[in-house]
Parts: sequence; C-alpha cells; structure tokens
Amino acid sequence: MVALSLVAAACGGDDDEGSSSTDAPDTTEAPDTADTTDAPDTTEAPDTTEAPDTTEAPDTTEAPAGEDIDFDANGDGEVRIGIAAAGPRDDGAYYQAVVDAAESFSAEQGWGEVIIVDNIQAADAATELSNLAQQPVDIMIVGASEIAEPMPDLAEQYSDIFWYCNCGAGFPESEFYLQSQDVGAEIAYTAGYATGILLRDTGGDAATLIGCCDLGFEIQHYLSYELGLKAVDDTFTFTYVPSGDFPFDFDNIQNATAAYENAVAEGSEAIYPYLGGAHEPIVQLANEGGQIVLSAGASDVCTREGDLTWDIAVRFDGGDYVREIFPQIVDGSAQEGDIIVYAPGEEPDVAGAVICDATPEQQAEMDEVYALMASGELDATFGEISAEAFGG
Repeated sequence: MVALSLVAAACGGDDDEGSSSTDAPDTTEAPDTADTTDAPDTTEAPDTTEAPDTTEAPDTTEAPAGEDIDFDANGDGEVRIGIAAAGPRDDGAYYQAVVDAAESFSAEQGWGEVIIVDNIQAADAATELSNLAQQPVDIMIVGASEIAEPMPDLAEQYSDIFWYCNCGAGFPESEFYLQSQDVGAEIAYTAGYATGILLRDTGGDAATLIGCCDLGFEIQHYLSYELGLKAVDDTFTFTYVPSGDFPFDFDNIQNATAAYENAVAEGSEAIYPYLGGAHEPIVQLANEGGQIVLSAGASDVCTREGDLTWDIAVRFDGGDYVREIFPQIVDGSAQEGDIIVYAPGEEPDVAGAVICDATPEQQAEMDEVYALMASGELDATFGEISAEAFGG
C-alpha cells in the first residue's frame, strides 16, 4: 500500500559518542559532544541536471483487517516495543519523534514499558539490535536506515518478533519486516520552495543547509532543496556546509555552531540545520540572530511550546509514521513484507514543508507546489538527482 510523506533521510549518532543505553523508557540526557575541530569551509552545492524517471517503490500487499493480532511473541503475558535509535532519544527532533510516538501508542494499548537503545553507531548496529532482540520485546522498531544493515538477517533469525523499520530513503524488500519510506527529493523541494517564499517576502536572497558529511541522502536532499529554492527566484544563492565526522555525525554541536557563524557572516538569511542532536542548538542561534530557520523532520514545531521557534516545518517525522502505521499493524492491515511510502501531495498528509503562520497567498503557493509534486512532472529531474547522489 502506498501512502503519503526524512526523507527523508535518516540522521545518525556522533561517532565520538559510542556508548548505547539499554534503559527502559525513562529518558536520559543526550551525551555531551566531544571536542571537535573547526567546521570545514563551506562548499557550493552542484547544479542539478535533468534526469530519468524515478523508480516507484513496490506496491504493498493488503492484509485483511479483522480481529486483533496477539503480539505477545515470547509468551510473558504482555506486549512490549523495543526501539533501536541511531541518535539521542531526547534530541527534540528526528530521533525523539519515533520514541515519543511509540511510547504514547504503547500506553494507549496498555502494553508494557518500551525498551529503548539509543546512540547506536552503524558499526555497532548488529550487536545492539541482536542484544535488543534478546530482551523481552515483541515488536521491534529500527529507527533509521543507517543502522538497518543487519536487520534482514536479524529479522529472519528473530522472526517471532514483528519488525518495523522507519527506513526513509528505503531498504530492500523482505517478508521479515515492514518498512516505511518517504520521497525525500520531493520533501526537500517543498522545503526549498518554502524557504524561497520567505526569503522573497523578507528581502533575503541566501540560504545555507548545515549537514553531516556529504552522504548520499544528504546530496539528494540539498540538491532537491536548492532546486525548490531557485524555483522561486533563480538568483537566490545556496550553500551546503558539512559539520560532522563521516559517517552519520549529525550531533556535532561545536562544528555546527562554527558552520552557522560562518554562514551568517557570509550573508545567509535562512538556515536549515539538517541535523540530529545538534539541531536545536542551531535553532536557538538562528532565533537569536533573526534568521529564517527550518525543522529537520519534526512536524509539530509550528505549534510546539517552549523557548525555540521555527519558521518552516520540514515534515519527515518518524513519529507521524508510527502514529499512522501502528494501528494498521494492530488490525492486521499492515504486515511484514509491506512497504508504505509517504510523499507530499498524497494522503495521509504527513510529508513535506509547511510554512508556520503562512499568509493566504503563501499557503496558496505551497498548495500549488504540493500539486506539482503529486503530478509527477519533476520525477525525471528527481531521478537524475538520485542518480547523482547515490551513484546510480
């Protein structure tokens, strides 16, 4: 079954923060970042080119809805979710969204406490996922594709557990796990277009995306973002700045801060912190500096209470996906082997950029962009971007 909406791409943990926690749901503070070097010089994102059509994710199979399924795989009398997270469980962004949604759903169902292992490094994923599978969990959430490499073998080995992957850009199809994907290029295009609207309406002309380290899904994201930005005004300038250590270091606050300062010094009026644990510190700096600032996955930032504010919500929120998918898991209409895809302009409306407090005119422009995404008119261009990003 194909539905709507990282992305988008998944973010990852800081390589300097290798320890993973195995506590049940009482959250812990995200670890302090280790000493880092100055952020590297900014690099200009390459121009996009026209491309072949993108390949559609395979259609998922429908399972008959009916009586609820007994998920007590280990027979201990209660159902328990396990979550493997690549970054801090309390980052206020991409990683925490999945944790919060899973804990809320579990409580609503009267299930046992969720077991969370966070800050999992890709190199340690096989060990950490295996250890988690050996705990009393009945449903496993793999929070990002960057730690999903060992999942096919482990899902088959521990096939009594129901496996779900928040797999972003996608992962090979398998009968042993359910996965959600999202159309990252389209999401990024809507984010770029929303940024362009706000820059135009406030007299700005430059945007910077701060990311990790030129990973394939980052390249796809920033090329598509730049395409959307320049669709508003092709004179706008865009810069991508890597701030983390390879691979998957989206939590490097010191380097991200230096990258922000350099971007502002060079005239950027819009900042897109495409980050995990370092996201909120950069949002705070942008709030203090008066720059337009975007979320990186979180869908609730336009109405979130607290000291931080965002101008654009870029929605590829794993928590939204959990809220959509888990009722379907419970009633049997979403099963292992299925792939559920979320995209802007499709139902349910959980993917793509939203301008916070948009004027009627701005919202009308965004509605047109969503219709453009749904039309498939830019599929060829997005296909070329994907080929460039992933070497296909």
